[in-house]
Amino acid sequence: MSALGSLLLWLTDHGYQVLLVGLVVVFCVRQPISRRKVVRVLLVLGGIVVGSVFLAAAYGKMKPLPGFAWSWSSVRISLAMFATQVDSYQMLPPGVANTFAHFLPYFELFLGVWLVSCIGQRFSSLLASLTLCGFMIAIATAYYRGLKIDCGCGIGPAEEAGPAALARDGLKFLLPALLVVIGAFWFHRQRQCAPADGATSAAPIRAD
Repeated sequence: MSALGSLLLWLTDHGYQVLLVGLVVVFCVRQPISRRKVVRVLLVLGGIVVGSVFLAAAYGKMKPLPGFAWSWSSVRISLAMFATQVDSYQMLPPGVANTFAHFLPYFELFLGVWLVSCIGQRFSSLLASLTLCGFMIAIATAYYRGLKIDCGCGIGPAEEAGPAALARDGLKFLLPALLVVIGAFWFHRQRQCAPADGATSAAPIRAD
């Protein structure tokens, strides 16, 4: 499991760079058909990158504390520790914060698998973008209220909620998700228009 965690962390740290390079390649390709092929490949990579963000977040919240083996009990202990981080944001009543803390990692796990599968990518990437925006709003609110707390994302080393965490989330997490949203909707539109374009070009030309 440690190897899996290391792989997920690497993807969350460097995946956005791959997508930015791919974006440059897309703008360099002039042929529409070739551009669609490049975008399709990037959408697969984007789904893996953004999905890895949520899988890494779920893994970081659920992994056992040092000295504990993976078990249902150890996961419950980790989630109880995460519940204290959620409660530290002082945005939810204690009971709701505890329920949310136990629900969020499983939601992140589900969303991560959905993104990696590339099924319904327009909707999965849009949901991912909205979720990341929600996280960033919570961090910004905590910083504005002067709370000195861990952001609680579960990705990488602990980081205090503030401008650095917002910059990291915006660049490494939200930007790739938005790129996948734009690419998925663009690709869907191009795929719908392609048959009509092909039918038009295949139609016989009448000479009057």
